[in-house]
Amino acid sequence: MSVTTSKQSNISYDRKGLSDKKLKELYTAMLKPRLIEEKMLSLLRQGKISKWFSGIGQEAVSVGCTSVMKDEEWIFPMHRNLGVFTTREVPLSRLFAQWQGKPAGFTNGRDRSFHFGTKEYNIWGMISHLGPQLSLAGGIALAHKLNNEANISIAFTGEGGTSEGDFHEALNVASVWNLPVIFAIENNGYGLSTPTSEQYACVHLADRGKGYGIESHIIDGNNILEVYTTLSKLAKKIRKKPAPILLEFKTFRRRGHEEASGVKYVPKDLMESWEKLDPIDNYETYLIEEKVITEKEIKEITKSIKKEIVNELAIAYALPELEVSEDKEVRDIYASKDTESIMAPSKEVKNIRFIDAITDGLHVAMKKWNKTVLMGQDIAEYGGVFKITDGFVEEYGKERVRNTPLCESAILGISLGLSMKGIKSMVEMQFADFVTCGFNQIVNNLAKIHYRWGHPADVVVRMPCGGGMGAGPFHSQTNEAWFTHTPGLKVVYPSSPADAKGLLIAAFADPNPVMFFEHKGMYRSQSGDVPEGYYEVEIGKANRVMDGQDISIITYGMAVHWAKDHCEENGIDADIIDLRSLQPLDYGMIVDSVKKTNKVIILHEDSLFGGIGGEISAYISENLFEHLDGPVMRVASLDTPVPFSPELEKIFLAKNRLAEAIEKLKKY
Repeated sequence: MSVTTSKQSNISYDRKGLSDKKLKELYTAMLKPRLIEEKMLSLLRQGKISKWFSGIGQEAVSVGCTSVMKDEEWIFPMHRNLGVFTTREVPLSRLFAQWQGKPAGFTNGRDRSFHFGTKEYNIWGMISHLGPQLSLAGGIALAHKLNNEANISIAFTGEGGTSEGDFHEALNVASVWNLPVIFAIENNGYGLSTPTSEQYACVHLADRGKGYGIESHIIDGNNILEVYTTLSKLAKKIRKKPAPILLEFKTFRRRGHEEASGVKYVPKDLMESWEKLDPIDNYETYLIEEKVITEKEIKEITKSIKKEIVNELAIAYALPELEVSEDKEVRDIYASKDTESIMAPSKEVKNIRFIDAITDGLHVAMKKWNKTVLMGQDIAEYGGVFKITDGFVEEYGKERVRNTPLCESAILGISLGLSMKGIKSMVEMQFADFVTCGFNQIVNNLAKIHYRWGHPADVVVRMPCGGGMGAGPFHSQTNEAWFTHTPGLKVVYPSSPADAKGLLIAAFADPNPVMFFEHKGMYRSQSGDVPEGYYEVEIGKANRVMDGQDISIITYGMAVHWAKDHCEENGIDADIIDLRSLQPLDYGMIVDSVKKTNKVIILHEDSLFGGIGGEISAYISENLFEHLDGPVMRVASLDTPVPFSPELEKIFLAKNRLAEAIEKLKKY
């Protein structure tokens, strides 16, 4: 089939054997989001919607890509991909309800415009940081490989998003693991007001694929037939032989980043040149000249879509408004477990080290949930830097025990993608300090997804942490307070081998993201009786380590042993509470202990300022003031980085100040 260049059209089209019916379908699919947008812009001016991100001029990208995808394949859209939703036939009344913040939308008023996902239509809720969603699409693609499904995923980003580290991490991991995922760059000229000349120095963004060994293509993003036929060919190929593909769609954003931004920063001649390349006007002209469609048919299609928009808007307007419930807001932060029953420990026990208890817990999880995937740096053949997963590759295989590149953010994103496909995963931070490289994925994506649109993030993040071993500022932090402040995360920090195993199994059983802190100093220094087989230690329940009357010491982790050793050696009748779970906290046991002793020390290895001790102290002061016979005292490490020198580290650690605090409080 030869290429037809219309005298009227400014775009060259090649139908490549596509039927007249398919050509009309693509036209109708592009026209629908355009007409919806025009209506929304009118409603915006009337104050009936609050914000709008326009995709006018970019419809061919969204519609062409989505038309190629199978219904069960996931799409990760952005602000300007209305065509994804309409092509997936999401009911317009629900879209309109979403934009009005009504409960009939997809987020119960918790997120706006296109920042929503729906598992029903296999569309992921847009992530404002842009780059991170690429690795989530990689997670879906990995699940396809693990499940032997001949499916792909596709994630959109803008030319600005390619400057983010997450873009590069996602490409790197997808290439190393041969994931069947398409990364689609909508190069529309501007990142808000920043032109591409100030965003990157390479000529074409597609060229970045070469550095990662990824096949890449440049596509005319305004040519619906080029988009559709190219994507059809590439999707078919990687469904059969998984591998990532990078696509750069050359297109243009003809309205502001959002309507309030305007387009004054765009040169007039540049805007005019792109208006001549309008994807709908040019395609319409081509179809008329090819006698595929008539002017009469176009009017009928337009009339039908406009009627649908009016009818669906009427439905949306009639839908109930949001009923605000504080209890529901708090309740929906976490996903519920399938069953709330906690299996009791076996009476059969063995005396093992803390580190072996963690290994044992991982074995139990891998066998009970036989698709569970472990990911981390050097955890496969090498067995991890602490040898916790030594021998796991031989037992479970490299598909389930995966060495990762040094791409913490991408791996955490992949774990979230796996969760959407029902696969549990564990990500090991080689040292808790390194979690900063994946911080955004944890606090913005793992933590918020259930609250935003109801999907759980079934992910465990293991955090080897703690000082006392001369490891210096980058390998010694106890940074749990960073995460206890984030709604949607659960945070646990065991102090005994039995709790380490039971809490780890409970973390895998919990459908929510769990940060599992394990103190490196306890790996080989602490031993104890640990039940055989499967059991859970309930997350959110503290443990009374010593039952005393004179003073309460509320603590967790390695500090439990500091407190217990000191009190036993000095004959102090202390009520030592091991929190074990830092989010959620066991307020009931805190209250019980304070009422019993009337004097409280909160002890933790973390630095003083901003530590969780401040939150517990505030709770006690606000709710138990009348039961106190002295001030609530916090004992914590210095507000400095963790030093390397043993002499300096001794001064740094909270252990060095515990005795003084106890003596001071006893005098009240």
